[in-house]
Order: sequence, then structure tokens, then C-alpha cells
Amino acid sequence: MIIILKPEITQESPEFKFLLKYLNEFKGVKTLTAEYQGETRKVIEIHLIGDTQKVPLEIVKSLPGVEKAVRVSAKYRQIGRHGDLEPIGFDYKGLHFDQNSFHVFMGLCAADTKENVEAIFKAMKEAGVRTARMGAYKPRTSPYDFQGHGKECLPWLFELAGKYDIAIIAMEVLSPHHIDEIWEALEKAGHPTGVMLQIGTRNAQNFELLKAVGNQQEFPVLYKRGMGLTIDESLNACEYIASEGNHNIIFCLRGVRTHLGDPHRNLVDFGHVPVIKRLTRLPVCVDPSHPIGSRVAAPDGIKDIYHVAAQGVIAGANMVLVEFHPDPHRALCDGPQALFLEEIPCFLDYINRARQAYLDMKDIVARCNFQNIVPKP
Repeated sequence: MIIILKPEITQESPEFKFLLKYLNEFKGVKTLTAEYQGETRKVIEIHLIGDTQKVPLEIVKSLPGVEKAVRVSAKYRQIGRHGDLEPIGFDYKGLHFDQNSFHVFMGLCAADTKENVEAIFKAMKEAGVRTARMGAYKPRTSPYDFQGHGKECLPWLFELAGKYDIAIIAMEVLSPHHIDEIWEALEKAGHPTGVMLQIGTRNAQNFELLKAVGNQQEFPVLYKRGMGLTIDESLNACEYIASEGNHNIIFCLRGVRTHLGDPHRNLVDFGHVPVIKRLTRLPVCVDPSHPIGSRVAAPDGIKDIYHVAAQGVIAGANMVLVEFHPDPHRALCDGPQALFLEEIPCFLDYINRARQAYLDMKDIVARCNFQNIVPKP
């Protein structure tokens, strides 16, 4: 069961305390409180877990401070769309994320040199982009490949982010202790930027790591679908995060592993953008760099990465994660798929036009009012 409180109710309100006291009388029922930034207002929800059939729904609906109460199935209990519940949204570092927002995160796959990081941040600032991707910890297939500088690069990475007004860096973590290292480095630097913890595809079912990022609420989480996982398996992984208390989650599609995607590195799965938005209340991100794996262009002169990014955006993606590098040929990680810094203005123009096309098509469909069409007998 999920209970939604009225807008004026806070966790300090007597109505809230009375409700918790009432719910705690039911043995075998656990209560979890979550606050979301909805599309129009901040929402407080109380999630009941356990044998909730003994909790009378109609009585709960009538209690002071309660706006709505719904019974939910076990599937995607925390992140799912249950009836007309508001989509989950959150604010972080002055930016808003929900199923209607749109952001482009660009940067290096891995922070290789201080000079390269400064070059990309400078180019981003000139283009008006304040959201970056940047890896300090990198899982690699071969133990001999560059695996990032780890915590050693965090001080100068955060310093440069502050210098160029980068609000958020999406950064992959491989172990719970990486979260502590990031926090300590931010503290020492004076919090010049924010970090979005990324769960990479190789850790998509690392349940202890999922619990760790869920057990803290300082940093939002960018979860990347496992390259060999079903949608159901990946969404249940997000449930692990949410069930620990952190609901500030963005779900990222990044292609799936199959030979049917050749010659691309992975088969692009961006057709699942509306599926994720229909099944859950989470914002959805697409990463066109990893499934394509190269800067190859079509006969029309448009690179495959551009084409695929537009496919995700035209399907309603709320965020794009794309790689750029000052000198891709010398990049220590994923150079073949990184775009050139000189392309940033072009890519932004291209992707923003795709976003506007999505919004225009959304308006067209709304005017068509398909929902009122009655099937002929």
C-alpha cells in the first residue's frame, strides 16, 4: 500500500505522527517514508511493506492528512506507476529531474589527464552545459587496460568542475568505499560541484553495491541497464536502490549485448524509453556512445551516434549521456566512440531539435485525443 499525504502535511505535522502511530499498530507491517518532487508539488508518501491486507484501505483514506491511498502489487513497489501516482522527480544542485525534464551530460569516459579534463570543462562552459560525465573508477575487460586514476584524481577533478561551473558530474562507482572517497574529496574541496553515482552495466546486479548507493541520500543514482539483463531484472535492481531509501534514481538505456547488433558494439534498445516511463515513475536516460562504439557516419553525413541519440530523444528520453574528448585518438579509454570537442555546438543544436520535435509530436497526439476513440462493434 502507498499512502499519499495532502500538500500541506509535513513530517512534523500532528496528522503525520498520528498516521504513523496508527499504522504501527499493525504487526508485520513496516512503514517507509519518502519525499518526492512531483510535477506540480512536493509529495510525501508512506509505503507499507509486509502483510498489508490487514490494513483497511477505506479507513486509511479517511484519516486526517491523507489525500490518497492505493494498494500496489509487489512488482516495482517503490518505483512503479500505480494508478495515477505522480512521477518521481528530484532537485539536485539547482537542476530538476523528472519524466518531463531534459539534460545532456557530456564529457570523458574516464578522466585521463588534468589538461583533457580542463579542456572539456572549458568547452562545456562556452556551450552553456553544466552537466558532465567523467569516470574516476573504470571497470575494464582486461586487467591491463587503463582503469582510471581513482581517488587520486578527485581533488583536481572537483577543483576544475568548480572553476568552470559544472553543477553535476555523473561518475561510476564500483565499490561501496568509492562513495566514501567521493564524499571525502568533495568535503575537502568545499563541495564545488555535485556527483551523480553511476551504476555501470557490469555492476547492474551487484546487490551489495545497489544497497550501498540506496542507503545514502546525498547523491542521486544513475542506473545503467545490464547489457545482458531483461527490463524486469534491471528494474528490480532499481527497486533494491529505492527500497534502501534513495528514490532519486535515473534509469539509463545503453544497448544490449547480442551479435544481432553488429557492426555496432551493442543492439540499441532506445525503443524501451516509453516502456520504462510507462512501467515506472523514473526519468529515463539514453547513452548512444556505448552501443555504437565508433564515430562512423551514414551516407547522409550524420554519425551513427547522432542518429541513435535522436532516436532516444524522439522517444521521450529525459537525459542523454554522450562522450567527448579533446583528442580521441590518444584517449586512454573508449577513444573510438568519443566525439570531438569542436562538435559540441553542432551536437547540442541537433539534439535540441530532436527534443523539440518530440514535444511537437506530443502536442499533435494530445490534440488527436485517441483515448476517446471507441472501437467499432
